[in-house]
Amino acid sequence: MPRKAKTETIVTENMEPKEEQSQMPDTPEPADGAPKKAALEIEESAEKPENTDDMDDVPAMEIPDAGAAEENNPDSGMTPTASQDFISEEEKPTPPPKAAAPEQTEENVQRQGPPRNRPASPAPPRRQAPSSILTLSTDSEVETQESREDIIWHELQNAYRTRKILTGNLGGIERMEGGGTIAVIYYKEMRVVIPLAEMMINLVEDESHDYGELVLRQNKILGNMLGCEIDFIVKGLDNSSRSVVASRKDAMYKKRQIFYLPDASGNSRVCEDRIVQARVIAVAEKVVRVEIFGTECSILARDLSWDWLGDATESFHVGDQILVRILSVKIRSLEDISVRADVKSVNGNTSKANLGKCKIQGKYAGTVTDIHKGTVFVRLQIGVNAIAHSCYDNRMPGKKDDVSFVVTRIDEERNVAVGLISRIIRQNI
Repeated sequence: MPRKAKTETIVTENMEPKEEQSQMPDTPEPADGAPKKAALEIEESAEKPENTDDMDDVPAMEIPDAGAAEENNPDSGMTPTASQDFISEEEKPTPPPKAAAPEQTEENVQRQGPPRNRPASPAPPRRQAPSSILTLSTDSEVETQESREDIIWHELQNAYRTRKILTGNLGGIERMEGGGTIAVIYYKEMRVVIPLAEMMINLVEDESHDYGELVLRQNKILGNMLGCEIDFIVKGLDNSSRSVVASRKDAMYKKRQIFYLPDASGNSRVCEDRIVQARVIAVAEKVVRVEIFGTECSILARDLSWDWLGDATESFHVGDQILVRILSVKIRSLEDISVRADVKSVNGNTSKANLGKCKIQGKYAGTVTDIHKGTVFVRLQIGVNAIAHSCYDNRMPGKKDDVSFVVTRIDEERNVAVGLISRIIRQNI
């Protein structure tokens, strides 16, 4: 019986943790949970038997205190005793409760993602930006390269339907794989191709004009025309590749019909003694070739200016637009029209007025413009044409040399000064 009293005393001491555990199941156990577990097992074994008389048959057993149990088995609590045999499987001790979840604060709630089972909300549709360009000025419009090409292509399509005459620049000459030659025209940055046969480079083929093979002559003339303005009519289009084929011949025939053939009243726009505007399509040293409303003609250096020109390329360039006076027009058919024109008659003749500035035996500086059969042609700085038949300098004068000219006679009929070259000031080497 004294052993029974001792057991009850231990049970009474260990009842407090059990009540605390039943009241606070969510709080984690302290670090020394192993001794308390052993005390709970002893308590259950003490409450199991209701008849204390039956306990007399049970052999007495000494129950160690909590400190001794901790020393014997620090890892798992105390060693199992004989009283644990009475514990049924249903009343076996439950494992220690898991650590309580951390308290949900506002910060933790914001960091939590959406539930896995709940589908994510679809992203809002992206608004498409306007296709127009935002400009600095409210009334202005900005053209891109693509929009410019679309506008030019639309113009070419309209010109193809209406057979309108367009103007472009001769930008290149190319040889095709089959051996043909094409001229490349650029109309507002758009490439237009014209075959050589449609460029209307008509050359006379006879004994007096035998300058070699016709195709080579045409290619040479076409090369001298690089950079000039020409008219053309669109003959074909390809929308997929945006390639254009045109004809200069059709454009020139159409302009001839408009400007050279007489109208209902019997008058033609291009007639004799009329000043018209012409395009310079080729320039050589002694000749300039121009196009006058669908008809080409050559103007010699003596008809270009009242002043003697040593080199026409110094005053005229391909692509220029000049004023000419029509001297004669011969119309045999639409395909056969010839025109003669000059440039110097448009400008006033100042040689006669400047000739009065020359004095006989006077010395004047001038530039040699040309030499022909021993005769030296000099353009004096006072604006007078001069002719020298002799030179007192040991050196022979050359073109573009600066010389000292002495006037011996004045020819008023031809408006020139006649004299000699006393010396060469500077040679053009």
